[in-house]
Amino acid sequence: MAAKKGNRGGGGDAEEELTRVPLQAVLLADSFATLFRPITLERPKVLIPLVNAPMIDYTLAWLESAGVEEVFVFCAAHSRQVIDYLKNSKWIDQPNFTVTTIESHNSTSAGDALRIIYERHVIHGDFVLVAGDTVSNMSLTDALKEHKERRRKDSNAVMTMVIKQSKPSAVTRQSRLGTEELFMAIDPDTKQLLYYEDKADVRKGMISLEKELLFDNSSISLHNDKQDCYIDICSQEVLSLFTDNFDYQHLRRHFVKGLLLDDIMGYKIFTHEIHSSYAARVDNYRSYATISKDIIQRWTYPLVPDIQFFGNCATKLERQGKYRASDVVLSRSAQIGPFTVIGNGTKIGNYSEVSNSVIGEGCLIGSNVSIDGCYIWDNVTIEDGCKLKHAIACDGVIIKSGAVLEAGVVLSFKVIIGQEFVVPAYSKVSLLEQPLKQDSDEELEYADNSSGNIEFTSIYDEPERLEEKLRTELSNSQVQATSEVGDGGVGFIWSVSEGGHEDEWRHSVAPIPADKLVEIIKSATEELELSNQDGNILPPSGELGPDSVDNDSDEDARDDSAHFNKEVEATFIRAVEENHKEEHVILEVNSLRLSYNLTSSDCTGALFYAMMKYASDMPHGSSGELLKNVANVTAKWKKLLKYYLPSIDEEIEVILKFEEMCLEESTKELSPLFMQILNLLYNNDILQEEAILNWASEKEEADEADKHFLKQAEELIQWLKNASEEEEE
Repeated sequence: MAAKKGNRGGGGDAEEELTRVPLQAVLLADSFATLFRPITLERPKVLIPLVNAPMIDYTLAWLESAGVEEVFVFCAAHSRQVIDYLKNSKWIDQPNFTVTTIESHNSTSAGDALRIIYERHVIHGDFVLVAGDTVSNMSLTDALKEHKERRRKDSNAVMTMVIKQSKPSAVTRQSRLGTEELFMAIDPDTKQLLYYEDKADVRKGMISLEKELLFDNSSISLHNDKQDCYIDICSQEVLSLFTDNFDYQHLRRHFVKGLLLDDIMGYKIFTHEIHSSYAARVDNYRSYATISKDIIQRWTYPLVPDIQFFGNCATKLERQGKYRASDVVLSRSAQIGPFTVIGNGTKIGNYSEVSNSVIGEGCLIGSNVSIDGCYIWDNVTIEDGCKLKHAIACDGVIIKSGAVLEAGVVLSFKVIIGQEFVVPAYSKVSLLEQPLKQDSDEELEYADNSSGNIEFTSIYDEPERLEEKLRTELSNSQVQATSEVGDGGVGFIWSVSEGGHEDEWRHSVAPIPADKLVEIIKSATEELELSNQDGNILPPSGELGPDSVDNDSDEDARDDSAHFNKEVEATFIRAVEENHKEEHVILEVNSLRLSYNLTSSDCTGALFYAMMKYASDMPHGSSGELLKNVANVTAKWKKLLKYYLPSIDEEIEVILKFEEMCLEESTKELSPLFMQILNLLYNNDILQEEAILNWASEKEEADEADKHFLKQAEELIQWLKNASEEEEE
């Protein structure tokens, strides 16, 4: 007892150790995500397979590894399925890790869930709040330490949100997870969250901040390059705040924004940014595909397919990111491409090709089948001659011979696609007929309710009632269903409700079509021109004095140029890694040019820099190998670079940019190869003779210190001059 009492000098640590409560977590097992219907009508989203394990197993495995000792899994719709799964899993028997389910059939929002958690009196200190479809490998140690230290100094610091870097596409204003561009204002010194907006009207090219926000804070850092990981460290006050405010339903839209706007109680939210760790949430089909690829490419290590953790079946890792279970039956003539997972008991027939896909357990794939970028769940049958591209097929689906699934198709459980039937792009097919009634979307998740997708009236049916209803509707409507999905098919094609068309291609597992990107850029260009005509993007006359413009304009231009160059480099690297077409890269670069108000020559220099930097970053052991890297990169992307070389002036810009690169620390190893690379660009028709000679002529007038690369290229220049003179003669 003496140790517990301690003294003011040094007994505090012993007292804290004896009174320590276990680290707890609240996991919201939301059962319905609007964009995942009709799949989640029949199964909770947290039990949907992600690569080779249900989503909830990734979340629980991370919480257990991060030191959480007690998890409360809140279940509403389809609660019995979640509870039964956990009861039969290995999570129940883990030492020092307790999983307890809390069931409610009346809760329709995250706010309702947290109010029930509060009433149960099960949370005894700071806790982790997370959704059951979160994948992460981050350590909670630093975030918890920061949160507790802030709490000691300020009892109003009630929440710490985990965020990470994630620059959205300049064209679509979406992150790679398919979520909308997020704007945050953060105090750069304290990391306090001051502003949060995921619904900004980015088409106007601006956001609105309250004047009080600027007056009350000495410095503000405004970001559109952060991703909300939806992992929160919360104090117990968070639960009581939901209990005191019944209008708090949505965790971000209501609770976070409510606290940021409340200047009476003074509660504060802070951020913790992670850098080398992984954290993401499956929020739509695009994030489902993106996170699956990240798992396969091992960004989520140790939660990867070849390492056993609870819920998954370990597979063997082979070359090029291929994972294969031990009992796969694979024809000798079948071809398995890179970044592919094949589960237990799956059979693949003659001359079939599978790439960039996940194939579940017990699947039967016939001969001459093509599968690219697809997610095939368990016990799926795909007969001969079928073609599937960027699609999802749930458990028990049968696709008859010669059928085609176009981009973005989703087949719900046990759907049958008829022989040689072509399922149109972005179609959702289910055994259940599409209902007519719409409902709200505030169900146990951080989701967005603006998609316009149709809800089901009986969302809280018990699984047994749902299965009975499914069988009844199937038997009553099988004849009608046959006509919708081809000869011998069974299923209903769901129509897209009004207002939902945008989400179909934005949130699909399929890449965004080039024609949609063209539409976006054209629309953005027209709106920018209108804004310029109206003067809306300029400050009112007299608001900024001429002195302030003169003082800041040069520095702002330099900053914009630096940011632009980084954006172009990131775009190019992404194009290489994801094998994008030149047309897509051109669209993105042009969009960046518009947003930064720069010229075509700026694009030329930035793209050339990105290519040379990428070549120099590729593995090489000698100057000869480096030159070979440059040759390979320029040969592959010649068409892209030539697009931005319409005249001699742009070609000279490339040479000047090359000079700058050879003087930079990170790329100075290119310097000895200046003449060889210049000659390579000439031989590949990227640079014309006139451009090189004009550059040389300009350099003749420069100081001696500026003639280093001119002297190095003297042999090539003399040869070009002689060749030019011979042609004239």
